[in-house]
Amino acid sequence: MWVATVLHRPVVPVPLFFTSHLSPKVLLKPKTFRFGFLLPSLKLKASATKKQLQTQEPDNEDLHNQEKSDDQIFDLGWLPTFPHVLVASMSNFLFGCHIGVMNGPIVSIARELGFEGDPILEGLVVSIFIAGAFIGSLSCGSLVDKLGCRRTFQIDTIPLILGAIVSAQAHSLNEILLGRFLVGLGIGVNTVLVPIYISEVAPTKYRGSLGTLSHIGTCLGIIFSLCLGIPAEHDPHWWRTMFYIASMPGFLLALGMQFTVESPRWLCRVGDMKDAQTIIRNLWGDSEVDKAIEEFQSIISNDGTDVNSRWMQLLEEPHSRVAFIGGVLFVLQQFAGINGVLYFSSLIFQDVGIASGALASLFVGLTNFAGALCASYLMDTQGRRRLLIGSYLGMAVSMFLIVFAINYPLEEDFSHNLSILGTLMYIFTFAIGAGPVTGLIIPELSSSNTRGKIMSFSFSVHWVCNFLVGLLFLDLVEIFGVASVYAGFGSVSVLSAIFAYYFLVETKGRSLEEIEMSLNSNMRGGGR
Repeated sequence: MWVATVLHRPVVPVPLFFTSHLSPKVLLKPKTFRFGFLLPSLKLKASATKKQLQTQEPDNEDLHNQEKSDDQIFDLGWLPTFPHVLVASMSNFLFGCHIGVMNGPIVSIARELGFEGDPILEGLVVSIFIAGAFIGSLSCGSLVDKLGCRRTFQIDTIPLILGAIVSAQAHSLNEILLGRFLVGLGIGVNTVLVPIYISEVAPTKYRGSLGTLSHIGTCLGIIFSLCLGIPAEHDPHWWRTMFYIASMPGFLLALGMQFTVESPRWLCRVGDMKDAQTIIRNLWGDSEVDKAIEEFQSIISNDGTDVNSRWMQLLEEPHSRVAFIGGVLFVLQQFAGINGVLYFSSLIFQDVGIASGALASLFVGLTNFAGALCASYLMDTQGRRRLLIGSYLGMAVSMFLIVFAINYPLEEDFSHNLSILGTLMYIFTFAIGAGPVTGLIIPELSSSNTRGKIMSFSFSVHWVCNFLVGLLFLDLVEIFGVASVYAGFGSVSVLSAIFAYYFLVETKGRSLEEIEMSLNSNMRGGGR
């Protein structure tokens, strides 16, 4: 296990016979310890021994706190798990990459394949991706239950790779639709699979920070695709090269998963205790093996040994409550307006003189990435619940700031700059909480037996809401105006913060088994 540990010897009072030969002049001058603490002067009287112990005790306590702080600074307990989570997060990199690859050169694709100027067909090419993602999300839960995470990851790379290659070689509308559908199918599976894998593999102490890698991967994928799309402004056929390049991370993901570990929780459920113990020992440490296995077995004895859960279990308590929370969280996330804000961000940047859509998107992508980095630090220090509430409140303030800039008579340049500030604030605060926390907290609240099904249901709701927002957004803007729609987004953000306050429990620092047993006991207690 790659853990940097610092062993410190306890500091004890110096026995009197060690000081009997010291000069009185030396004894009168306090000595400085290696960490900068002052040691009290040592007396030669035996009667002072008890008092000496009492006076040195606070110093020893301060020293212990200092040493503990030093240990935390150099805490690398997350490092053994990091490579495995990093490989899994490559799936989100693929997700972000395919978002940018499609949105950038859609005009060139439409012109070359013969449907330029037809908004319905252009919308179909984009939305067929969401249809595939919806089906992929629904199917992922059953696949994970039967095959485990590693094998599901590797099988899922097949539609991702094939879809990108078919899209690159498309010479008709039907071919590009098939390619985009296959890619959507693979992305739908991965969006469900990655949070499950990270939550089950990561040590409890670092689960939140490691969980944000999925959101960071999406941000990096979007930024990469934006940079990749720069030549498309001058080369109308560059989109084919972009799709070929987008297929390469799929090969890397399939290869990388060959060297990652399986979820130890899934291995216990299928009866492979030996491999589960080995993985826990290598990733979490020897001291965690017995406790973890005991918790796993306790949950298995309560839920049963059947690996394949049933969809009807989502109607039973406490699973129905978690499924309800997961579905509502994604409804609120989507109707808080992230996709609408991203759509209008390029127009807002144009108002301040940034005419390049790619450059505007790059600003947005970098802001999103910065927020995700902050979330990786705050997730395990502030907690999921507090972070989500703060994120939605920040999003609400940002939306109302833009509404103020639009509705009130301000100097034009000041109004535009205020809109830019509100847009970047919104994206930053979304990336801190609403983006990464939503996908992370649902598998943490879910039971071991129904985690795959609950995640499938929740992300299926996500894709439906994603489609509806994209379908209705422009019509709502045309009817009510941008300010009214943004005010609606701000109101939904406030509602989301209220929902998180009343319905979510904190999961920071608690193992998945502790959370599950707590929820089960609460339900039994509520039933009496």
